[in-house]
Amino acid sequence: MRIDLVTIVVAEYDRAIEFFTGVLGFDLVEDSPSLTNDGRPKRWVVVRPPGAETGILLARADGERQGAVVGDQLAGRVGFFLRVDDFDAAYDRMVAAGVEFVSLPRAEPYGRVAVFRDVAGNRWDLLGPA
Repeated sequence: MRIDLVTIVVAEYDRAIEFFTGVLGFDLVEDSPSLTNDGRPKRWVVVRPPGAETGILLARADGERQGAVVGDQLAGRVGFFLRVDDFDAAYDRMVAAGVEFVSLPRAEPYGRVAVFRDVAGNRWDLLGPA
């Protein structure tokens, strides 16, 4: 058993794809036309860090209720964790790409960490070795 995908609700597919692939360096695993449960067109968009098994389904908000959670899926908490081998290189690359960091890097018992926001506004921990 394994977790295959988690969903992040986004405002727009292409902007989210650009953030996850162009800024974070994820692979675009799939971008296929699909249909909603009631037959309207949508896309099935999956991104994944290189070499990872678990991916992220980028789901465009459909309607007011879903639109209201874009950027606040976890009520302001950090809910996603991106572990990197070279924290300084990843942090510097992300800063240069305009990623919004909401905390400066700090040392914790579990490693180096800095909180950033994704394209939708969700909070992530960038995690590196101690």
